[in-house]
Amino acid sequence: MALTNILNSTESYLFVIFGLVITIFLIFDLGFFNKEAKKISTKSAFLQSIFWILISITFGALIYFYDGGSAPALTFFSAYLTEYALSVDNIFVILIILRYFKVKDIYYHKILFWGILGAIVFRAIFIFLGAILIEEFHWILYIFGAFLVYTGIKIFFEQEEDEIDPEGNLVLKYSKKYLRITEDDLGGKFFTWIDKKLYFTPLFLVIILIETTDLIFAVDSIPAAFAITQSEFLIYTSNIFAILGLRAKFFLLAGVIEKFYLLQKGLSFVLIFIGGKMLLEIIDIQVPIFWSFMVIILTLCLSIIFSLILPKKEENPA
Repeated sequence: MALTNILNSTESYLFVIFGLVITIFLIFDLGFFNKEAKKISTKSAFLQSIFWILISITFGALIYFYDGGSAPALTFFSAYLTEYALSVDNIFVILIILRYFKVKDIYYHKILFWGILGAIVFRAIFIFLGAILIEEFHWILYIFGAFLVYTGIKIFFEQEEDEIDPEGNLVLKYSKKYLRITEDDLGGKFFTWIDKKLYFTPLFLVIILIETTDLIFAVDSIPAAFAITQSEFLIYTSNIFAILGLRAKFFLLAGVIEKFYLLQKGLSFVLIFIGGKMLLEIIDIQVPIFWSFMVIILTLCLSIIFSLILPKKEENPA
């Protein structure tokens, strides 16, 4: 029922292609190219970012030529750009977590790999459940719309980044309480056996934190995707392609991300726009997907451009 959009004709073949791309990436990435722990260079991160952007564009082109033309393709790119931009907040949080636990940069790649693998699974569950709820209770979409407008307004008027306290994470607290934790990372391991007892390393706790924070971010991004389209196929593929580019983007932007200070304002506007677009459907006002796509891409581009040409003013010391 809820997955008919994924399983019909052309989209089923495209979904197989999507699955093959993801599987091949996972096998070659960890099994061949990054078997040994190492620091990812800026050049490598740039090339990987370009690679995933090109792969995403290619998939969007396949949708254009084989699955209905410009409307589904623009919908795919709108959802992709929205998730890709929202993932910038993920980078902030992941960076804080890694620094908090003093993780060596040679282990960043491994941690982010497994974090993204978990996101692929959990996003599928979120989207599947969301599709079922929307199919049974269509009015939930309007709740999504109102929630996105509220979230966008809240983000827009935030003056500073909220303080993030990794130790305040409930899952982390329970993990520390009930799991045996080693004092060091044991050469990049997530767990080990000591005296026939299973112990987990601090890197395992980092994975837990990254996964749980991704679920929190999914509370924004999944409703935003459903506000753009109700096609599970387009939502999931665009979402995962954006997430797969997250790791390369992390290594590329980790040192300079603070410079794009207006991007958060742009994201807030995008959320307000998407939520408002959904709420307008209550009174039968439809915003064409072309204009939605243009608003999203122009907002994000202008946020980046103005961040660069209008550097953030340094706060005067007290």
